[in-house]
Amino acid sequence: MENLGALIRSLRKDRKMSQQALANQYGMSRSTISGIENNTISEIGLRKVEAILNGFGYELAAVPRQSKRPTLDSLKKVGFHE
Repeated sequence: MENLGALIRSLRKDRKMSQQALANQYGMSRSTISGIENNTISEIGLRKVEAILNGFGYELAAVPRQSKRPTLDSLKKVGFHE
């Protein structure tokens, strides 16, 4: 979520929008926008975040995390023990 808040802040600032203007556009409070951008809001609906991102031409997507340690299957695929 931290990266998401920073992205939204960056997109908003690139368009020279205030937090209040962005909040008004999506029917939210300025403090909600601030909380999203600063990662201080305890819960935020995905639909709200998705609406903001869509408005900036972005898409909210879920992608699998890359494991820090290789799995047995991935080691077998690269021939680790050969």
